[in-house]
Amino acid sequence: MADLLVVKAKLKDVCKECNVAGDFADALDKKVRTLVSDAVARAEGNNRKTVMAKDL
Repeated sequence: MADLLVVKAKLKDVCKECNVAGDFADALDKKVRTLVSDAVARAEGNNRKTVMAKDL
């Protein structure tokens, strides 16, 4: 897979009292990529080249 969009060290900071499984970052990255891809499609569908928070 390409570079992760999520930062593993930051995940550990957020999940303070829980351990983070090795496959968690990859699974989260997949979801984030889907969200971004869908947001880009929505922006393009609205004839914009700028992806905005409302596209999520």
